[in-house]
Amino acid sequence: MSEPVGRAVLIAGPTASGKSALALALAEKVGGEIVNADSMQVYREMRVLTARPSAAEEARVPHHLYGVTDAASPLSAGLWAVRAAAAMREIAARGRLPIVVGGTGLYFRALVEGLAPIPQIPAEIREAVRAEVAEAGPHAHALLAETDPTLAETIRPSDLQRIARGIEVFRATGRRLSAWQQEPAAPLVTGDFVKLVLAPERQWLRERIDRRFDLMLAEGALGEAEAMAALMEGERGLDPSLPAMKALGLRPLIRHLAGEIPLEEAAELGKRESRAYAKRQETWFRTQMISWNAISTQDSESINEKIFPFIDDLGLTRS
Repeated sequence: MSEPVGRAVLIAGPTASGKSALALALAEKVGGEIVNADSMQVYREMRVLTARPSAAEEARVPHHLYGVTDAASPLSAGLWAVRAAAAMREIAARGRLPIVVGGTGLYFRALVEGLAPIPQIPAEIREAVRAEVAEAGPHAHALLAETDPTLAETIRPSDLQRIARGIEVFRATGRRLSAWQQEPAAPLVTGDFVKLVLAPERQWLRERIDRRFDLMLAEGALGEAEAMAALMEGERGLDPSLPAMKALGLRPLIRHLAGEIPLEEAAELGKRESRAYAKRQETWFRTQMISWNAISTQDSESINEKIFPFIDDLGLTRS
């Protein structure tokens, strides 16, 4: 059941597009609080690798749902949406403006459109399917195609997490995930929302991505990768197929630490991963968020024209 939260600003955009800086500037201007909508920035172990706001930035205005879960405990879109909706209601109740920012399109969809009401999957089924998919490796996609051919057409053979999800839902419910996804869903929150998608020029974004990856290396990304590798090899035995292990650049850096490739090659692979991910994000935003306002981050006046009229409607004074 959806609940109204009044006014809010939702800011989506590809990696390195400047959305976090925009959210911070806006929050300081209007007395807002920021809610994370990035599926990697929820993990506490990787502040640098996931480009999470720094401790100093988080201290400037209240931030919510950053670094709130362990790498071994994925935060599904549905669970994130429940927590984000609660945070938005609390922020609004304090008379402040909720500003939701991130690059995970499915998170935004779960929040403002809702997700199919799929029953919870028993742990024993989930664990059995995950083990089966991990063992099948590149052949796992064929297993999904046998179970849910419609869903299989939308999933890359390398995406073992989503493949396992499709199989486990069918085994637990006797119904295909693609059928569940056709069920009507209700948003978790409603209100007067300004919905923005940052859409920078491609070459500008590529250059930003490359510079940021170099900066992350300078700020300690390699140390975080070493810590993550230790979690896989130590007593915890962190599963390498977990979503947290898909942090951009993590696997190439772990390969470097293992002596497989030089740091320069690992950095280039990390940049390539980031550019490819940004391209997938742009495709999602363009095709799945068509009602949102797309703005260029190179033109600050375009941003102001979209955001400041909304601020004026709130009766707040520009600084």
